[in-house]
Amino acid sequence: MIIYSVISLGAIGAIGSVILYVVSQKFKVDEDPRIAEVQEALPGANCGGCGYPGCGGFADACVKASSLEGLLCPVGGNATMNRVAAILGQDAVADTPRIAVVRCNGTCDARPRVNTYNGATNCAIASSLCGSETGCTFGCLGYGDCVRACTFDAIRINPDTLIAEVDEEKCTSCGACVKACPKNIIELRKKGPKSRRIYVSCINRDKGGVARKACANACIGCSKCLKECAFDAIAIANNLAYIDDVKCRLCRKCGVACPTGAIHELHFPPRKEKETATSTVNA
Repeated sequence: MIIYSVISLGAIGAIGSVILYVVSQKFKVDEDPRIAEVQEALPGANCGGCGYPGCGGFADACVKASSLEGLLCPVGGNATMNRVAAILGQDAVADTPRIAVVRCNGTCDARPRVNTYNGATNCAIASSLCGSETGCTFGCLGYGDCVRACTFDAIRINPDTLIAEVDEEKCTSCGACVKACPKNIIELRKKGPKSRRIYVSCINRDKGGVARKACANACIGCSKCLKECAFDAIAIANNLAYIDDVKCRLCRKCGVACPTGAIHELHFPPRKEKETATSTVNA
């Protein structure tokens, strides 16, 4: 009986193996070997900044696409995409380098505290429970959801201002911090020539007087910057100014006109005395 049982089990196993082999051959999918080559050329960060589930998904999308237009690895940038294009025998499409920008200038001195939050030190939870400890319900909460989301150690909370700050040398523009921020104050913007950028560091959509009371550095939607811009790069909507980084020519006239200092200018040379004097008069 034991011999028959062994023979029966062996026969069943052999038949099952044959069936599995036939099925696997029938439904076998041959993977394009270029997918592995492209994945090898990628940084391997698996951050999802490309819009696909990891580097493997992005490599698969690149191989299957008829053109690389619209496909970008934000971590590797144009250099990586050039390597991918060489593997696939396609033309690389150059993309403008971008960087994360925190659009909040509500320092501790500028934003008076109106209540105390004793819950979990998590921006998403705090935002849903109390909005903010300060008079501005739009600004950075400072609990570090963006810090935890960044796998490149490119963002931190300034201990003095309690506002998130981006380390430009480490930022890869993967967008993880943008997705993590419940206040939507982090934005990917053009890095700009010599890393020079101009943007409105505020997202407060309250009317001018209310916004200014909540934060001394808030944009009050006064339109002075709009009137100064000759390139149609500034728009006012919902009591808030916004600078289009595609249209902006970095002339800096808007920064001079802003009475609250809500417009930030990064990595520019110091202004001339005449410009500074004009800014003081306008304010």
